[in-house]
Amino acid sequence: MTLEMRMTRQLPATPEEVFDAYTDAEKQKIWFSILDETPGIVEIDVDLRVGGQQTAVWGPSPDMLFRETQTFVEIERPNRLVTESTGVSPDGMTMTTRIEVSFEATGDGTLMTVVQSGFPVPEIRDFFVNEVWAGALARIEAFLTRRPGVETADV
Repeated sequence: MTLEMRMTRQLPATPEEVFDAYTDAEKQKIWFSILDETPGIVEIDVDLRVGGQQTAVWGPSPDMLFRETQTFVEIERPNRLVTESTGVSPDGMTMTTRIEVSFEATGDGTLMTVVQSGFPVPEIRDFFVNEVWAGALARIEAFLTRRPGVETADV
């Protein structure tokens, strides 16, 4: 049995803009730590082609770095992206999963859906739902909301 998670988020941009925010290394470097009070280390390289890879290294200090390498399996810009992802945590734990992301135009922007499968135990899957993807989607939304030319409501 393989464990899977699914998350969706309505984002205030076109599928092209959301796809680019999710896959462009320079945009990722901005949104990756956009909500952090103290930015950590973020290094990202992207070779966006089938068979190409994205490598991201991040963490609060050189002693606490996470590394993720995603190999692009399918790219249907701006509608769908599939990767095989291998992540290594600071304690050396390694995990490989499959990530499928879709970007669907809606009246108010884009519905981004993430399906990740291959989790070894429910606790890790739940951590990805509650922490990893919830944080990533909040950061992408903050990035898209703060772009020049995007109006936001005053709080």
